[in-house]
Amino acid sequence: MLTLTLPCACLPKRSIRTLSSSAKELLRSSSSKTPLSEPPPDALPTQSLSPAPPAHFAQFLKTHAQASPSSLLRRILHHPRLRPYDLHLFNPSSSSSSFSLDHSTYELMARSLAASNRLDSLLLLLRHPCPCSDSGIFSCSRAEPIFRLSLLALLRASRLNDAESLFHTLKKSLDSSRPPADLYNILINGFSKHSLYDKALQWYHTMLKDRVKPDTYTFNILISCCCRTRSFDNALTWFKAMRAQGCDPNVVTFNTLISGFFKEKRYKEGIGVAREILDLGHSFSVATCEILVKGLCGEGKEEEACELMKEFVKRGAVPDGFEWLELIERLCRKDKAGIALKVFDEMWERGRGVSAVACSALMEGLRSVGRNEEACGVMERMMEKGMVPDLVTCNCVLEGLCDAGKTKDANRLRVLAMRKGLKPDGVTFSILIRGFSREGMRREGEELVNEMLDAGFIGNIAGYNQLMKWLQNGGR
Repeated sequence: MLTLTLPCACLPKRSIRTLSSSAKELLRSSSSKTPLSEPPPDALPTQSLSPAPPAHFAQFLKTHAQASPSSLLRRILHHPRLRPYDLHLFNPSSSSSSFSLDHSTYELMARSLAASNRLDSLLLLLRHPCPCSDSGIFSCSRAEPIFRLSLLALLRASRLNDAESLFHTLKKSLDSSRPPADLYNILINGFSKHSLYDKALQWYHTMLKDRVKPDTYTFNILISCCCRTRSFDNALTWFKAMRAQGCDPNVVTFNTLISGFFKEKRYKEGIGVAREILDLGHSFSVATCEILVKGLCGEGKEEEACELMKEFVKRGAVPDGFEWLELIERLCRKDKAGIALKVFDEMWERGRGVSAVACSALMEGLRSVGRNEEACGVMERMMEKGMVPDLVTCNCVLEGLCDAGKTKDANRLRVLAMRKGLKPDGVTFSILIRGFSREGMRREGEELVNEMLDAGFIGNIAGYNQLMKWLQNGGR
């Protein structure tokens, strides 16, 4: 039985036998002339602050000498600098003590060791059954959660053999000897992430042998493992087996298959799976749309991606959270800003959300090919919906209009943007004043100079007079 043990030199006599040997050693060292500067290295978790000196731990034990094991452990775990000493309170090899651990302390200790990645100590703890299982004929009711978090901790650290051994221990400790499907899934997923398909398959067959029915998550893990190891034919076999065993595929299943098809450059089949999702009555997730767009654009099939997404928009399959930025950026990068504009127009008319970032990317793409008026139109539609572009994008659009000899339109757009909340800077005014000067519109330029003065962009009267003189001389 696991026991709690407390120190001798500084506690009441009745508590002498309740300290582990490691705790006693810490207390003796803390009262000697040359105290330890830190606890033994194997007691330190990988995720903690610098531990407190042993003398602080000794003082803590003196202060809480009469506390119960569970209370004492909880107090230690709430002190980050004392937490490395939690294991010193317990001596798993000792069976004679007047202070036995209870169930809550056992579970709390297991969680602490798993969370801090002290896996050797965790395995040592789990070799001993929970104290509550010794008091009756049934196993501990919390055995499954304890072993679940322990399995996850071992698999995170890539200790696959220890995870297998621990799973066998769990099977022996349960009354029914049949762990739930999700524990098998955790183990199968651990091997899948390491691309160990044969081991994952072995545990799937063990699952069937133990008369535990696989679920959708089991097959999703196996399909993902096959796609990861480029065994795509096996993935399709698992997909058929999934349906044969009465498990309904979900959006994760389909997304995994689409990704696998695209990795194999089997785009037609991947798109076919996407259409099958809708035919079976399932909905697209945002991830589904991103997989389709990135996969096609990655192979230079931007126009095909546009047509496909238009088709799915018409069918009402594209979710509201889908971001069009990737597709618009790819098109603009390939000098296909006109196609990007058509996509934007169609989405806008259908009321589909196009984010301010995607609009800014489109405006920059249009401006880079000299289509300033269309960029201006996108900006106006943005502001009609209450979306204000960032100042840099706004200045670039205004500069494009001014360079095209349409400074009046640029100034009108600036006024509209200010009504929607845009705060222009000195660059904004400089662009417009230069444009008016080039077009010989001295009065409009002077009005902007006065506006700049009122807004505080001109620091003194000398600067104001210089700008006015510059306008009078036609910008020379």
